Amino acid sequence: QVQLAESGGGLVQAGGSLRLSCAASGRTASSYAMGWFRQAPGKEREFVAAVSWSGNNKYYGDSVKGRFTISRDNAKNTVYLQMSSLKPEDTAVYYCAADSDYSDFVRWPTGYLEVWGQGTLVTVSS
Repeated sequence: QVQLAESGGGLVQAGGSLRLSCAASGRTASSYAMGWFRQAPGKEREFVAAVSWSGNNKYYGDSVKGRFTISRDNAKNTVYLQMSSLKPEDTAVYYCAADSDYSDFVRWPTGYLEVWGQGTLVTVSS
């Protein structure tokens, strides 16, 4: 069973940058597609970005395109979310997720995702 642990959240000013990390543990972790979601208080969980197990395919939510970049290092079983030009509306708990089928991220929220992390809080001040 794959387990996920997010890190890198914190407080940043609007216009700033932050990088989140998600470390995956488990023998088959590098074979999983991975992605990021976020949930702001009182709002639905929102898809942010996903990357296939090889790193060759990436998919972004409309609200973060051009500002956020997802990447992965399979040698470290870690996926990253580089966030730039941050806005107060980016404030949320960010969750990492993993799934053996990359298309489940594309089908979100219809797709079922197998593994979730505990989340890390990102706060963007104006």
